[in-house]
Amino acid sequence: MKAGAGPAILIDMAAGDELLPKPTGPGGTGNGPAVSRREFDALFASVRTWGRWTPADRGAWNRVTADHVRRAMAEVRTGTVVPMALPWNTRPAPDNKRPALHHMTDLGDVESPEPSTHKDFIAADYHGKGVTHLDALCHIAYRGQLYDGRAAREVVDAAGARFGAVSALGPLVTTGVLLDLPAALGTRWLEPGQAVHADDVIAAEEALDVTIGEGEAVLLRTGGVRRRVELGAWDPDTASAGFHVDAVPLLAERGVVLLGSDGDSDVRPSPVDGVHSPVHALAVAAMGVPLLDNLDLEALSAATAEAGRHRFLFVVAPLNVPGGTGSPVSPIAVL
Repeated sequence: MKAGAGPAILIDMAAGDELLPKPTGPGGTGNGPAVSRREFDALFASVRTWGRWTPADRGAWNRVTADHVRRAMAEVRTGTVVPMALPWNTRPAPDNKRPALHHMTDLGDVESPEPSTHKDFIAADYHGKGVTHLDALCHIAYRGQLYDGRAAREVVDAAGARFGAVSALGPLVTTGVLLDLPAALGTRWLEPGQAVHADDVIAAEEALDVTIGEGEAVLLRTGGVRRRVELGAWDPDTASAGFHVDAVPLLAERGVVLLGSDGDSDVRPSPVDGVHSPVHALAVAAMGVPLLDNLDLEALSAATAEAGRHRFLFVVAPLNVPGGTGSPVSPIAVL
């Protein structure tokens, strides 16, 4: 383990018992070690890819070539299609403070002319915890700058974003990797507030017999959806499992193009002083890597376990919203 990298996932291969790391963060939440703002700024600079790609507002998605897509298609063996979106959630809850809207606008009660129709309306303030969504590159600024050093105030206004909008991304088709931490640990879920460190990623790769490659999408399963079903909702803004910032250099080195999670990829509480979503800042603003938040990875966990492999064809197509900061999405995996 690198110095200051935090507790690793310990896997006793001889005994077959997996041990959760001991809590080390503030309040015993396991989200540490703490990172100063100065350390974070140095980390931001070290993973920054500004000026690397054209067009810049597609960021790391520029890595994905036709060869990547062909290799992803080769991952399909059984043809099993697994959706990863949460149900459209209109009920208030601790993790759904701004519920989505859905109501009928036409109940087929017009007698003439035929045929009758049924119509509905949906809407969502989707950048929260209740809707599966994609974060575009204009969604996150750090120290006033979007990805590629664009000043946020100059390119984002009430009309939307003129750089880094979701409409610039288009659909992504590549190889997906499920980093199933509970499966690697032999536990039901990670507890809210538990950080996933670089050493944990490597240990999980070994346990799951999978290696993250360049141009691939990485999906982190913490088991939060299963925990919610069994124990009830909690406020994930207060505590949620996710990546510690010390895992980001490894992911940057591997050349990932997208990060997703059944949370929002960040461990909470944040271990970084004065930065509430440090993985968001590093991934989106520094590396140009979009994020998928609030996935349901339970069916994918079961499917990959049955198939005995954790790689698959991954497809996500955001809505074409000019100037949009992201989009509700329904990603799919095909095994």
